[in-house]
Amino acid sequence: MIDMNGRLKRAITRLKNNSVRITPQRHAILEYLLETSGHPTADEIYRALEGKFPNMSVATVYNNLRVFKEAGLVRELNFGDASSRFDADMSDHYHVICNDCGKMEDFEYSLLLDMEKEAAIKTGFIVDSHRLEFYGLCPACQKRE
Repeated sequence: MIDMNGRLKRAITRLKNNSVRITPQRHAILEYLLETSGHPTADEIYRALEGKFPNMSVATVYNNLRVFKEAGLVRELNFGDASSRFDADMSDHYHVICNDCGKMEDFEYSLLLDMEKEAAIKTGFIVDSHRLEFYGLCPACQKRE
């Protein structure tokens, strides 16, 4: 089980160490990102929190996501469409994306990290990251077909 309170406390400490003030909106956005297993867009985060913070704007969400990204708390995912998705799971992992509904699931596969090392050996590059996504139909969409 993931210790959500511990993750949230560590994230808040990191922000404070970077001289970032913790506003109620910032806290709520961060908490939402840490609690969701999905990969929400800024608009999805806004819609999820607008009832709790009626004066919050989409720009506030975007600005906070930028702050979190700069602090190394979230990564921005771009998959060729117009909207970015945000992931608070900073561990090395990959994504499977449904071609039909857009659902995205995380999975880990350590052998791909070995491929990164092999690429460095064979090319002489200093490889610091890689990106790989898988596409298909999720179980729910398979049932609909």
